[in-house]
Amino acid sequence: MTLRLQILALSLIPLLLAILAITSLVTWQSSQLSKEGIQTFQQSMLAAKQEELENYVELAMTAIGPVYDAAAPDDEIAQERVKQILKGLSFGQDGYFYVYHYDGTNIVHPRQPFRIGKNWADHPDVAALLEHAQNGGGFHHYVWEKPSSSESSDKLGYAVGLDKWNWMLGTGAYIDDILAHTDAANDSLSTSINQTFLIVALITVPAVLAVFGTGIIINLRERRLADTKLKELTQRIVDTQEEERSRIARELHDGISQNMVGVRYVLDLAERQVRDGKETALATIERGAGALNTAIKEVRRISHDLRPGQLDDLGLTAALESLINNFEERTNVEVDFESVAFKNVLPSDAKTAVYRVAQEALNNIERHAGATQVKLRLSSTNAGLEMVIVDNGRGFNPTQNRNDKTVGPSGGLGLRNMQERMEHFNGSLDVLSTPKGTRLVARLPRSIYLTSSKDVLEQTSA
Repeated sequence: MTLRLQILALSLIPLLLAILAITSLVTWQSSQLSKEGIQTFQQSMLAAKQEELENYVELAMTAIGPVYDAAAPDDEIAQERVKQILKGLSFGQDGYFYVYHYDGTNIVHPRQPFRIGKNWADHPDVAALLEHAQNGGGFHHYVWEKPSSSESSDKLGYAVGLDKWNWMLGTGAYIDDILAHTDAANDSLSTSINQTFLIVALITVPAVLAVFGTGIIINLRERRLADTKLKELTQRIVDTQEEERSRIARELHDGISQNMVGVRYVLDLAERQVRDGKETALATIERGAGALNTAIKEVRRISHDLRPGQLDDLGLTAALESLINNFEERTNVEVDFESVAFKNVLPSDAKTAVYRVAQEALNNIERHAGATQVKLRLSSTNAGLEMVIVDNGRGFNPTQNRNDKTVGPSGGLGLRNMQERMEHFNGSLDVLSTPKGTRLVARLPRSIYLTSSKDVLEQTSA
């Protein structure tokens, strides 16, 4: 073996170690990003469950409100009526309401009647729920028997206090399905990472050994090629993970969830109306069917709007025209669209941000505004890009939900997402809404333009 080949052989060891280290680092980073995405998904699902439980308890409080509000602290007749109302309320296969006295004595438990009349203050989960109820209400995660399967499962409970009677009113939802999906996703992630690591190892090791057998000149060329490919692979893995996280985060918008929860509430109301023999039951069911159709349309819209091909192939203006055409076809609302040519002017991620803001704004107009006229103007000013969307709908109050922790500071997840997209590029989003309509202005700084396109836009804006 020549000296050159000996040097080459010795150099292969740190090369192999470096490749393994880089592959391990990339694999670890990819794993962390995926786990964060799965954790975000789980937290979003749990937040949706919490909101659902709050709504169920609010419905129960509405049902017993007339009796409870008019009753005295020692009105046993009213207490008995409230018990009967709560016993008859349920949701889903395993959803029910329970009542405990503040001293721990069970008063109402439709699924486990053996608990009624006994004191459960020493039970840690009951004690935790009682503490939440006496402190204004709260959530508690615990393990409880599932009525449909008689097996112990993870449950998220929510309890509030009826302080006049020293009662704790609570309900809960079993979250074993959410945890199972999360575990399955983690298992799939581990399997995928192990397979990726093995494939990279199987490709890298023979390639390095082949480089050793070809000689110094060919070895140097192959090593440069391998380094380039490895860097590209590393960047592709990171980019893929970032894109996946962005897609999951954006598609977690709770519009569909809210529609489905609304359908559930309407069906619960219809069920009670049918039991009471009210003639409004049919209208309620029809309203629920309408809400369900809205959710179906939303699913279809999301599946077709993940990313339009025109955005990359024809530019931002063409993509917006396609988006507006679809909007007009769905809603029969005419959109007055004006735009300068923005093809090959903005970076890909900036075009996506502007498109998503327009998409979200049109979706909000379709769902909530009840508008008959919409104007969209895309222009280039001295300060940069400016997109103005105006409708003549009913408007809304951007600060009405400011104290609600489930929405963003601008009043909702949609507005918050749009604002964050603009702020990512040092831009801004302004919303002015009145009962006569809403005006949304999204701006991006001129520094975001591609350098070769600035002169053209300066002439256009002039």
